[in-house]
Amino acid sequence: MIIANNLTKRFSGVVALDNLSCHIQDGCVYGLVGANGAGKSTFLRLASGVYRPDAGSIKFNNEDIYENIGVKKRFVFVSDDFWALPQSSMRRMADLYASTYDSFDFKRFTALSKEFGLPTDRTLSTFSKGMRRQAATILALSSCAEYLFFDETFDGLDPVMRGLVKQKLYAEVFDRGATVIITSHSLRELEDTCDQLALLYKGGIVLESDVGDLKTSLFKLQVAFAEEYDQSVFEGLNVLAQTRQGSVSTLIVRGDKEKSRALLTAKNPLLLEALPVTLEEVFVYEMEALGYAFDTAEGGNKA
Repeated sequence: MIIANNLTKRFSGVVALDNLSCHIQDGCVYGLVGANGAGKSTFLRLASGVYRPDAGSIKFNNEDIYENIGVKKRFVFVSDDFWALPQSSMRRMADLYASTYDSFDFKRFTALSKEFGLPTDRTLSTFSKGMRRQAATILALSSCAEYLFFDETFDGLDPVMRGLVKQKLYAEVFDRGATVIITSHSLRELEDTCDQLALLYKGGIVLESDVGDLKTSLFKLQVAFAEEYDQSVFEGLNVLAQTRQGSVSTLIVRGDKEKSRALLTAKNPLLLEALPVTLEEVFVYEMEALGYAFDTAEGGNKA
């Protein structure tokens, strides 16, 4: 288990992580989502022992991670900018990884390279961005590490390769009991991949939960009445947001779905239908409830 307590990291006076605390259980896919600059990359570099915390702590099974070789041998980190030895091929990089990871599996490396369709003897500098991302993923998976950290996992991959990478990550968890920690700025990208999600905003986690719990914390209803109506018809409901087109209102509601439906049914609506709520909507409204403004298209520099 990885536990962060009041984790803080600054760069030239700029706070990248601010008193962040979280628990990451073994054997899950844990996703960190947030806009560029939220602190996702910084967290991964602290968790994998690349950076030293300025304050607070981050530990693996109660051991400090930074400069702890025994712990770091159990981790593999794929950064958003894959580094390779000058003029090296995947095969040469595999030799480098094998010198660090006693568990490195060359048979798996060969099989994965064939499955992804990548040549192992070609210079990596000739690879496209997507191919380099695939190469980094193959090397990480072949290390057979217990914890795998992926920064912007699917960046530069086409839909087919994204599906293949997701399949391989699932297999790491189900077949080996590994733990996968991935970051993305896209909620939709992680919605069907992760067991747990944490939303980072300005260096802190503002929302962390099991994906299933997140999806059931809010619900969406569409309702219409024969006669003109106003907000009073929704008294008794905890309505977070409402849009209306003609006589049809779409509501984002917090609370007990069945009780809310019963309350509206008693008012004889022409239409009453439950609609699926997306994970993005859950995050947006949960953040607004906390007083944050979250723009899912927000840009900026990465932390």
